[in-house]
Amino acid sequence: MPGGETARYHEIVMLVRALVRFTGILRQGFDPRLAAALLGLVSVGVLFSQSAVDPGAIARKALDLLLAQNYPEFAALASPQLKANMNEQAFGKLGAQIKGWGAIDKIGEPVVEEMGPTKVVTIPVSFADKNIKARFAINVSGQVSVMYLMPGEAQWARPAYSKPDSFTERDVTFGDEWKLPGTLAVPKGAGPFPAVLLVQDFGPKDRDDSHGVLKPFHDLSDGLASRGVVVLRYEKRLRQYAERMSGKPYTADDETEDDAVTALAFLRAQSAVDPKQVYLVGHGLGGYLAPRIAAEDGKLAGVVVMAANERPLEDLMLDQLQTLLNSRQYPVSGAEVQQTDLAAEMEQAKKTVARIKSLEQNDADAPAIFGLPAAYWLDLKGYDPAAEAKKLSIPILVLYGERDFQVPKVDFDLWKSGLAAGKNSTTRSYPALNHAFVAGSGPSTDKEYQTPGHVAPEVVDDIAKFIGK
Repeated sequence: MPGGETARYHEIVMLVRALVRFTGILRQGFDPRLAAALLGLVSVGVLFSQSAVDPGAIARKALDLLLAQNYPEFAALASPQLKANMNEQAFGKLGAQIKGWGAIDKIGEPVVEEMGPTKVVTIPVSFADKNIKARFAINVSGQVSVMYLMPGEAQWARPAYSKPDSFTERDVTFGDEWKLPGTLAVPKGAGPFPAVLLVQDFGPKDRDDSHGVLKPFHDLSDGLASRGVVVLRYEKRLRQYAERMSGKPYTADDETEDDAVTALAFLRAQSAVDPKQVYLVGHGLGGYLAPRIAAEDGKLAGVVVMAANERPLEDLMLDQLQTLLNSRQYPVSGAEVQQTDLAAEMEQAKKTVARIKSLEQNDADAPAIFGLPAAYWLDLKGYDPAAEAKKLSIPILVLYGERDFQVPKVDFDLWKSGLAAGKNSTTRSYPALNHAFVAGSGPSTDKEYQTPGHVAPEVVDDIAKFIGK
């Protein structure tokens, strides 16, 4: 590959490897280079050319042909490489496996994300005995270049602290230009009640802040609503408008802050809410940006920061990559990655981080770095969340799970030291909890995100007490 393409290739590989530690989506043994194409982890962060093909329609046709076991027509849609890897015999074996999942209950709408010139389309499918997500990579020629079936949404079970008879839930929509769907949980009885807005982690998160099969925001919503708190959770703009966002040099304001401020105004307008008792709970990136959101909003009664980095985002990503490379858990094409390759990737990552730190305001239109627009990095340049939080005149609660493999303890320690002299701040860590605040034992890994669990009851209790419930 030419020098520029080689650098971009390594940048994508490094980004995916770093971001799996943020999202927990990638599973052990799955080639991160393939993941870059399939999972679309960098899709919403890069500016791409637009294609005349309709990737959603092509992917849906390919899915229908797969379900109907019509190989000749499927092969007509496939790229030469896919046809070489997915011959008629392999196609039939996959069809037999699918048949074992029972009758089709529902096929969802295609969600299109962009990965350079490739469009990655995800279609959820519910069978009688299994839920899956069918992912198709559509190339510039409109061919299906990659097909991958992955586990779908697991059925969420209520935690013991959820008391569904004590509150109601309803679907809501807020915003003007960027209308976002959400879920509002309202306690039964006479209000007005205190309220909480839940702001998600990094990336195109859903309203439940899902990490694999874990749904920490669904847990928190049920737990807090059962304690007499109105709770609003919503789909992130990056998820709801993935294709539209990929065409603009967005910032943290666009990704998270603007919508959070709009959501807070919507929450205060609800008749069941005491507008003077509205709180923000931010997880991961949502916690990192919580002081900025609070400063812009100017009316919050308090802020809860959960599992958030305190250092710059690029430094955290570099740490995540180093941890990943040290673990050497991810084989490529069935062979162990050579140490020389790992060292080279780390050196390239360090150079990329140095490039981020050297950005100036006139670089806002520069090419994306680590999958995020230059404008995004510039927006966060010089941001110190603990220092900004210390300027706020409202109570702040910082929570951390000591088994968190995505955000190191050094960040929690920096939150503690940065807020040490503040009168309104409280910090607490939990030895047995991971990044999603689910209990476990031993070192936490992304595998935990595939095992059902719930936010620990002591976390719900601490947040409820902080709110006064």
